[in-house]
Amino acid sequence: MITGEIRTASAEETKTWGKRLARLLPPGAVIGLEGELGAGKTCFVKGIAAGLGINAEEITSPTFTLIAEHYRGRVPLYHIDLYRLEGAGVEELGIGEYLFGQGVSVIEWFRVLPVGIVDEYLLVSFTFVTEDERVLSLTARGERYEKIAQALLGEGLGVGD
Repeated sequence: MITGEIRTASAEETKTWGKRLARLLPPGAVIGLEGELGAGKTCFVKGIAAGLGINAEEITSPTFTLIAEHYRGRVPLYHIDLYRLEGAGVEELGIGEYLFGQGVSVIEWFRVLPVGIVDEYLLVSFTFVTEDERVLSLTARGERYEKIAQALLGEGLGVGD
């Protein structure tokens, strides 16, 4: 398991880190997101979308639709929001077809996902520092996600967007 932190000073910087992460993601990747409401999770997903070649303006929080599918990038993006669900309801969604498909699955409120559905993933936890600043804590489980986390953490601020 690999862990690390990224500090962002603005929403734009949070999006930039999402974009950097997207460039490292293979088809079938699973990214979990955790953090309070308004912590920057959907902003980060906009960056991931941009990094996959998807119009970031298409990204909104899928709280009421649960799963938003975006197909206009190098791989599909499945933006999943589990905020309104409990463990049993998640299984009824048929979420496995997204998690084990050819797209990138980004799951907000990742902790709601029942244990054992996915064993390897990259978890990004968002913490407020100030109104604009955030700490993004990374936890990588599985070799491929450890490599992704190491590559992302090695980029540092100011490296090409």
